[in-house]
Amino acid sequence: MSGLNWQKSSLCGSGDSCVHVAASPAGIHITESADPRGTILTTTPDAFRVLLHSLKGEPRRASEAPALEVTAGDDDTVRLHAPGAPAVTTDRRRWDAFVQGVRAGEFDHFTA
Repeated sequence: MSGLNWQKSSLCGSGDSCVHVAASPAGIHITESADPRGTILTTTPDAFRVLLHSLKGEPRRASEAPALEVTAGDDDTVRLHAPGAPAVTTDRRRWDAFVQGVRAGEFDHFTA
């Protein structure tokens, strides 16, 4: 997806591989720059908003069903996926940098 303006958490070091987020008219796109397959998960702004609320520990409204799931493996991997879509895979350190950025409000503008 060329032409997208990808953003990563400011807590991810310069030049480091990290979870990246971009927006387009088609939705919110999430990828891991170190993923050799180049997997890009595309979701709706509403589903991304629910993910952000969840990662911030905020209560979810009954009408907000989680469309994205986060699963952690025993091998230090973290996968972000939606039903029927390929998973974005990262490691715990990169995921933690993304979550800290989420909690700092760095990605809120994607759902405004």
